[in-house]
Order: sequence, then C-alpha cells, then structure tokens
Amino acid sequence: MSIYLDNSATTPLCKSAKKKMLDVLDNCWANPSSIHHLGVIAKDELDDARKIIASKIFCREDEVYFTSGGTESNNIAIFGAVEKLSRRGNKIITTAVEHPSVENPIKSLENKGFNVVRLPVGENGSINIQDLIREVDEKTILVSVMLVNNELGSINPVELIKKAVMMKKSPALIHCDAVQAFGKMPLKVEKLGVDLMSISSHKIHGPKGAGALYIRKGVNIVSPVYGGGQEKGVRSGTESMPALCGFGAAAEDLNNIEKTFENVKGLRDRLVKSLEQIDGVEINSKNENLPYIVNFSVMGIPSQPMINYLSEREIYVSGGSACAKGHRSGTLVAVGLSVDRIDSAIRVSLSRYNTEEEIDILCENIENALKELRKV
Repeated sequence: MSIYLDNSATTPLCKSAKKKMLDVLDNCWANPSSIHHLGVIAKDELDDARKIIASKIFCREDEVYFTSGGTESNNIAIFGAVEKLSRRGNKIITTAVEHPSVENPIKSLENKGFNVVRLPVGENGSINIQDLIREVDEKTILVSVMLVNNELGSINPVELIKKAVMMKKSPALIHCDAVQAFGKMPLKVEKLGVDLMSISSHKIHGPKGAGALYIRKGVNIVSPVYGGGQEKGVRSGTESMPALCGFGAAAEDLNNIEKTFENVKGLRDRLVKSLEQIDGVEINSKNENLPYIVNFSVMGIPSQPMINYLSEREIYVSGGSACAKGHRSGTLVAVGLSVDRIDSAIRVSLSRYNTEEEIDILCENIENALKELRKV
C-alpha cells in the first residue's frame, strides 16, 4: 500500500485533469493564436479554462493571465511591479519566510540597490501586521507576502495589508504568493485586497507546467517576458494547451472547499493527537495553521534517515520544502527552533484523497522507526 503525504511538493493528477488533457492532445492541439477554425476552437478551450480559474478566486476573466506555474507567476509579478514603479521609490517589503521563487527574485533586486525589508515572523510562522505598518512608507513600491507558508502552514493576515498601504499613502503594489492556499481555503481577491496573486496547477491535482497570475483590473506592470504578445503581453509564448486546460479541469473539481477543509482538519487532528503520544516527537506547526500541512520533529533522528525509512515502506513525506533540498530550513530558523529540532523536521502535507487509515499507518511506522533507528 503506497501512502503519499507530500502534497505540498506536488499532487497526483486527478481523473478530470487527465481526461481533459488527453482530449486536448487528440482534438485541440492547434495554436490558440491562429485565426483559422482549429485555432478558434483552441482559443475557446483556453477561454473556458480561464473562466473556471477566475470563478475560483472571484475575479474577472480578463484579470487571469496564464503562466508556466507559481515560480514564473511570482517572477513576473515582482519584476514587473518593481519595473513599473521604480521611479516612485526603491523599497520592497517581504517576509523572512518566503518561498525561493519570491525570495530569490527579491534578493537579486536587493543586489541591484533596492532597499529590502524582511519582516520577522512569530513562533507560529506568520507576520505581525504592526511590523508591516511601521515599515510601509511613501518610498515603498512593492509588498510581497505569502498567504500560506509551504513548510508550516502558517497563514498571514494578507487582507490587512491594503489598509496599511493606503493609510501610509504608499504607491506600493501588493503581491501575494497563494500557491499553497489555492484550492485549500476560500479565496476572494477583492477581500484579500491584493493587486497581484500567484497560483499553481500541480498543487491542486492538476498537471505541472501550468499556473496563473491574477492582475487586478487597472494595474499595469512591465512584463520581463518578451515575445509574441500572448496573454496580452504579460506572458509571451505559445500557451501550453494540454497543461492549461488540465489546470482548468482540476480547478473545476474544487467543489465545496469548506467541507474538504473540515475533512482534512479531522485528519490533521488525528495525526497530531497520535504524534503527541510518541515519546520524542515535537509538533512544529500550530493548531491555527492551515491543516493541510503538519510539520513535526522526531528528536534524535535526522530527517533524511527517517524519510528513507518511511520511503522503503512506501510512505512518502518530506523534510521541508522540496525547493530547498539539502539546505537547512530558513523558515524553521526564523521561527526560532533549535538546530536539532530543525535537522529532524518532517513535513506531512495532506490532500483530499488521504484517509484515516493512512494516518494510522504513518504513525505506527514512525514509532517503529524510532525504535530501530535509535539503535543504529
């Protein structure tokens, strides 16, 4: 029995997405920019996918721009916003725990002379909005804060950022990396108050190589991607029809997000309760965090041997972000965990397909691993 518990890294393809992709590969392979009949059919399919994505984040269809994934969406948003507003200031505000696809673009801008402020996080992994209010000023041109942290599941108060920006009369655009939030909690862009928001397909049981960037109507950014002008010039390049239509099908499958949230919360609570009964296990994620992600440490057992032990038994977890392989987690450092606790951290990330039986088998094997690996 294979048990997959690394859904924050990627998710298995759902049946709806696979079916749609096969149909597009066979029957809708034309370029959606072509003006002949087959091109028009392809464009209609692409527009349908865009309409579905827009409905899931409660925005206009013309505010959704397709990309190759969360990384490209984040890069376009960050570089595009800064290029557009660079004459009005040079200050960028972000957090100390952003995903590398946000942190690294901002670091490159910092190396070019931009003033970057990284807000600290509390022990739960989220920022204090008062810290942001103190830092925002008339020279701030970009605020980029993730909604859900990919290692701890902590949720940031993104909906309060717009008020802070307006209060300080700042020209800043607000960008949110919502890759780990999309499909797992209700998202309404107007309520969040963001100007730019990144989402990804392969985190919601869609294919890899597809994502989207929400750009609020009236917001103009200078795209760093040049080419044939697809996606209204925001992301040039022939659209990947199978991937994007599969993305739309996976998004359409996101029915009753609130009910799924409660089901996953039940699995999280079952997991945490079992782990707390195992001697030497420390829970790093807080109860108020998104239940889809549970980070814990098995003290005395480094992450890699534990991951290997579980993998040999067809149980698949991770030691943190799959994008930071081989590096000590900056997120866990930022929340103040000890080196021993960081080096033994395990991340379990759940999906709507996981079961109570799988949770019980995981915990049983962690207990067994403790006995066997500590002898070694």
